[in-house]
Amino acid sequence: MPHEGSASLRVAMIGHAFMGAAHSQAWRTAPRFFDLPLQPELAVVCGRDPERAAAAAERLGWAESATDWRAVVARDDIDLVDICTPGDSHAEIAVAALAAGKHVLCEKPLANTLPEAETMAAAAQAAYAGGARAMVGFTYRRVPAIALARQLVAEGRVGTVRHVRAQYLQDWIADPQAPYSWRLDKSKAGSGALGDIGAHVIDLTQHILGDTITEVVGAMDTFVPERPLPGGQGAGLLGGAAANGAGTAEMGRVTVDDATAFLARFGSGAMGVFEATRFATGRKNAIRIEVNGSAGSLAFDFEDMNVLEFYDAAEPAETAGFRRILATEPGHPYVGAWWPPGHGLGYEHGFTHQVVDLVRAIADGDQPRPSFADGAQVQAVLHAVEHSAAHATWQRVALAQPVG
Repeated sequence: MPHEGSASLRVAMIGHAFMGAAHSQAWRTAPRFFDLPLQPELAVVCGRDPERAAAAAERLGWAESATDWRAVVARDDIDLVDICTPGDSHAEIAVAALAAGKHVLCEKPLANTLPEAETMAAAAQAAYAGGARAMVGFTYRRVPAIALARQLVAEGRVGTVRHVRAQYLQDWIADPQAPYSWRLDKSKAGSGALGDIGAHVIDLTQHILGDTITEVVGAMDTFVPERPLPGGQGAGLLGGAAANGAGTAEMGRVTVDDATAFLARFGSGAMGVFEATRFATGRKNAIRIEVNGSAGSLAFDFEDMNVLEFYDAAEPAETAGFRRILATEPGHPYVGAWWPPGHGLGYEHGFTHQVVDLVRAIADGDQPRPSFADGAQVQAVLHAVEHSAAHATWQRVALAQPVG
């Protein structure tokens, strides 16, 4: 529960689809399980369609709805703006909110392009002196097993890190007849599997290691170049109606990658192998990370998200092997506020932990992490992978305008 007499933190959420539902649940739940110094207040949810926005407010627990995000950002009774829209609007909303003195939580990836991300990071840096705080939503950092992995690396339990293997595997568009969506439009999404899910494993590996990727070489592919438009929509048509094998339907051009793979070098010299795909048939949300060091190894798979595997290379060969750590003990990160040991947490808990960390940072005047600068650094990796794939060469990862 919040501290007795704690002040309110009045939140406006822009966007109310998949991520909006996850964020709403987190804002509602966090103060009921964690001792928070500020009381989140779900003040207003904003969407383009008035009827859908009003229905979302009723369903998700917001006090009111609106359709003009600019008017919402300008309101004196709003303290924090939570951005859950497609990537093409992140920069405009975030910069406006920070200029208005609001705290900002922005979904990942931070932006659609590196220049946009750099602009957002610079705006966050400028707003910091006035008390505004900004954070990007890489929620998988808040999975207890991942937080434990970071602790073990920091404590030297795996020694010098040599190898990192990271995969994000999904299959939701493996069927060529899966309908077109905004996530397949580069102008709205920025990139496909690379930015949507690859960004997560880029952030996670850097977070676990406390290190950054400095150089990449990659390849990208689009296996299904056009898809049927839902409801016969005309946007993105390829010359009007087209045959798709199941009759005649209007088709939309896929302008993003379906799959990306790349090699990476970290600042420490560790080697990384990364893969992000929406075509791994049978894999629904497999986030797989393995870290191999001079003294041991760690392995994680989100499809068994309460478990971290740990190998101690100092053990005798006759009994050595990966052991399964069930990260549900009260001493594991975040877990003490929840259920007894063995009662696992789920996908939604990462969003709740994100709210907890953000609210506490705001109350303490600290910089929440991952910051917009962290988000811009991930965007620089995405940019380098795309450039590498286009030119078939190693590419250095660098911000054009480094931010503090």
